[in-house]
Amino acid sequence: MSAPTQIQMSSGNKMIATMVLVSTICGVLIVGAYESTQAPIAENKRITLERAVFKVLPGAAKVNEYVATAAGIQPLKGDVVPEGGVKFYAAYDQSGALKGIAAEAAGKGYADTVRILYGYDVKCQCIIGIGVVSMRETPGIGDKILTDAAFLKNFEALDVSVNAEMTALANAVKTVKHGSKTKPWQIDAIAGATVTSKAVGRGINESAQKLMPLLLPHLDAVKGEGQGAAMPSSPSN
Repeated sequence: MSAPTQIQMSSGNKMIATMVLVSTICGVLIVGAYESTQAPIAENKRITLERAVFKVLPGAAKVNEYVATAAGIQPLKGDVVPEGGVKFYAAYDQSGALKGIAAEAAGKGYADTVRILYGYDVKCQCIIGIGVVSMRETPGIGDKILTDAAFLKNFEALDVSVNAEMTALANAVKTVKHGSKTKPWQIDAIAGATVTSKAVGRGINESAQKLMPLLLPHLDAVKGEGQGAAMPSSPSN
């Protein structure tokens, strides 16, 4: 083999080695940066979630994540929800007593999917508050679901009680034309924002139809101290 060829091969090998080294260093840096951001991201997510739950369940101080299935209720491990299961949040007051349940709902709105979080009072079997998780509805119209006092009044005691067999809601949640509400399970729509109003109603109905029949038979599993069961440790501790 000639000397020039050997020199070319040597140079090529050095270049490959340099590229491998640079790639390895870049990979280590990227992985390190990714891993270093996971804890802050998870903490910010937890704080945001707790604030949302506290908003729809006033008086709550601690939050635990659970999943309800046909076999019962268990703490949620990671973000994996078993097939057929429904994720929800149990909120407790300062004494450890169960304050209420929060769950997510989603319905197709005018521009995109409207995602909300609703608060559920186990005593009245009713929804007592909602908050928006995400939406892209028309500003000044669709976003009235956050500001319209008459619309928000729908969720002071929206009936989501279950039937005697505990297989479904006794009455499906339904959004009706503005000013025509006559039943406690109806939602009075916002005039001019009917599509968004109906998205909220559909989302709540679909979520509650799945969650409530799974939740109520096993409610003791999430009751707080002094209510028949010990409260699990909160993720916020």
